[in-house]
Amino acid sequence: MSGGGERVYIPDDSDFSSFRAQCESLEGWHCRYNKAGITVWSQGQEESCTVQKIKTRLCCKDVPAETLYDVLHDSHYRSKWDSNMIETHDIGRLTVNADVGYYSWKCPSPLKNRDFVTLRSWLPLDGDYIILNYSVKHPKYPPRKDFVRAVSLQTGYLVKANGARACVLYYLTQVDPRGSLPKWVVNRVSQILAPKAMKQIYRAGLRYPEWKRHHDPWYKPWVYPEQSSVPSLSLAELSLQRADSLECVDEAGLPEEPPGTSDPQD
Repeated sequence: MSGGGERVYIPDDSDFSSFRAQCESLEGWHCRYNKAGITVWSQGQEESCTVQKIKTRLCCKDVPAETLYDVLHDSHYRSKWDSNMIETHDIGRLTVNADVGYYSWKCPSPLKNRDFVTLRSWLPLDGDYIILNYSVKHPKYPPRKDFVRAVSLQTGYLVKANGARACVLYYLTQVDPRGSLPKWVVNRVSQILAPKAMKQIYRAGLRYPEWKRHHDPWYKPWVYPEQSSVPSLSLAELSLQRADSLECVDEAGLPEEPPGTSDPQD
């Protein structure tokens, strides 16, 4: 995210529109995977093995756009489908459609696990649904010794309706992992991890309506902000998370382990 320059800011309509355009554009993207309704693209120098843009597209049959949007927001449901997640929780609410949260995730072994503190915002736009985030610093959530604090330069989801009972999901991310990664990690992300994550989201979308019926069916603070119990937070309490201020680990020489020993199972 760059609209705020060197300050923390809440994305506006132009940021959401720009993100949607990136998702839908093919210019400058290299297709790395295309099977069973899932496509993965990358952008950047593969040899650098550090900061790359990854984009995925998933065609979801029998999952309405509104349902998938709820799945991506519902933190209580996330533990049911996100096998990479270690911990997630809300830190504070900035506006009716922006908050700050913490997320930690499992990296392929033997890499160290990563975590993030991000400012997240969301917006229904012309019938589409968009969720964006980028990394920020919060004084009560400094880097932890048991994780490498990574930096989301820009990450988000675009959900587009495809009729009343289907949708298309785009996921675009540009993350600085704070370290030199082995080339096999870059390959595994596009060939295995990204497609597997999209399959998990699709299955989560199919199962969500039944799960939600038994778990606070009317509770959707991302749609009804008055339901939120997350404490208010001021932008003044935040600052940009600059990658060069964080520890950088060199993992380029780590050997690859067989996928079954470290990657989450389908």
